[in-house]
Amino acid sequence: MKSIYLLTSLFFTTTIFAQQTEEPRLYAAFKTTETITIDGKPDENAWKSPTWSTDFIDIEGDKTPKYKTNVKIIWDDTDLYFYAKLEEPHIWATLKQRDTVIFYNNDFEIFIDPDGDTQNYMEFEMNALNTVWDLLLPKTYREQGNAIDSWNINGLQSAVHVEGSLNDSSDKDKYWAVEIAMPWSVLTEVAPGGKVPKNEFWRINFSRVNWDFDLRNGEYSRKTGKNGQFLPEYNWVWSPQGVINMHEPEHWGYVYFADVPPDVKINVRIPQDEKIRWEFYGLYRAQKTYFEKHKKWAKSLENLQKTPILIDGKPLKAKLEMHSAGWNIIAESPFSDKTYLINQEGDFKELNK
Repeated sequence: MKSIYLLTSLFFTTTIFAQQTEEPRLYAAFKTTETITIDGKPDENAWKSPTWSTDFIDIEGDKTPKYKTNVKIIWDDTDLYFYAKLEEPHIWATLKQRDTVIFYNNDFEIFIDPDGDTQNYMEFEMNALNTVWDLLLPKTYREQGNAIDSWNINGLQSAVHVEGSLNDSSDKDKYWAVEIAMPWSVLTEVAPGGKVPKNEFWRINFSRVNWDFDLRNGEYSRKTGKNGQFLPEYNWVWSPQGVINMHEPEHWGYVYFADVPPDVKINVRIPQDEKIRWEFYGLYRAQKTYFEKHKKWAKSLENLQKTPILIDGKPLKAKLEMHSAGWNIIAESPFSDKTYLINQEGDFKELNK
């Protein structure tokens, strides 16, 4: 597998952008009033009612992973909770220092962009030793953004349960599970209005990095090829990205925070106006590609989109405005009274808030 998966602190020289080929996945997270003990085990009743996510898929969306992965999400007034189960016959981990490059081990990752504008989003990684890495990204790497490693999810709780044995090659394991509590007081630092989302959507995705391994003297390590280089990692995700790059946040899934317990039946759909966001990010990526080829921005939408944009049969009447710093694309929604804008940095906004 070719790999341009962002090594978080690294930039890549050849940019490949994914088009929105399918609708992002959706999960409804219900509220709980039960006290959750973070021990890696879903023993509380609060974990029994919520449904599992759909199975993780290869990051490009076209392959079934070797091992199954699923997550559950619940929340209360103080914390956002995650539980993930990762099937794995050989559970191993070596990294023990916080904020090191955790995905050099097999890991579980969470990405959170509260307002879905691809700015000021959060990344969290952990391995089977419960070593964590949390960071804030003011901008994406494609916009030359720099991760803030010193940023921490203060009050974070995390735990790992291993059904098998960690770093023991003498047996076959079943799975490792992670349980995580993230305080809203930290997550809402970059949320709209600084508020806990109630009956609202956030953009979230999950990733699992898995490596082929070598075993020497009973110790695990990443497998190398004949040239001495590490073999490419596997990237398995909840909502497919369409490209080996988690740092295109516009492809992440939608989590709806239902302000009701899980026994209440609700019907959740991604709003139609979100399809405008998808089209705008398609135009944004087309502008990036145009700039790479021509060393200047396209000044007409016809250079980016050859056919009219139709969303559920309705035309999207967008216009491209050039200015000294770059460009804006603006359109009124054909479904609501809202107007949206995206600029050259990929910052998506609703203008009439």
